[in-house]
Amino acid sequence: MESTHAEDRQLVSRWGRQINGPIIDVGCGPGHWTDFLNSQGCDVRGIDPTEEFIASARRRFPDCRFDLGSVESLRADSTMGILAWYSLIHHDPAGLDAALQKCSAALAPGGSFLVGFFTAPAHAPFAHAVTTAYFWPLNELVSRIERVGFTTVEVHERHDASSRPHGAIVAQRSESGAFAETRKAAGFPAASSSG
Repeated sequence: MESTHAEDRQLVSRWGRQINGPIIDVGCGPGHWTDFLNSQGCDVRGIDPTEEFIASARRRFPDCRFDLGSVESLRADSTMGILAWYSLIHHDPAGLDAALQKCSAALAPGGSFLVGFFTAPAHAPFAHAVTTAYFWPLNELVSRIERVGFTTVEVHERHDASSRPHGAIVAQRSESGAFAETRKAAGFPAASSSG
């Protein structure tokens, strides 16, 4: 974790410790953020679609849980927190809304979403170590997140001379009519009512 920014560690730690329930680290890659949240006492599981990442994460962090999976494999109401730390950056502008809908629908009522990304005045592709990634204007990503049933709680932006501009958004799953539409758009059945 030495290579990560102190402000990022503080944000992720504070966010994770406020969540009362399971967290899924979506697109966990080599697993270091899953391990970090686990060390903070969080009930966390990392998922990634790349077998090599999952195998490596299991070797490096045997006390953590890791499974093959992706944002598309999330189940409805399956978690209280979703960390998407630089994992949604690989979705192009046309495909991002579907991924955000899956995240929203996978969160139980009151669930929290934390996304980290590279920010810029306009969204644009760039070469990344894994595969093509995209810059996102902060306000546009906030709007897209809110369109799929989230309420924005915090917005962060950081500009370091030695790295690309960084953005982070903390959002909470809304409990309004917009959420029912999000579930439907994400391919999940309507939530059953009780009582």
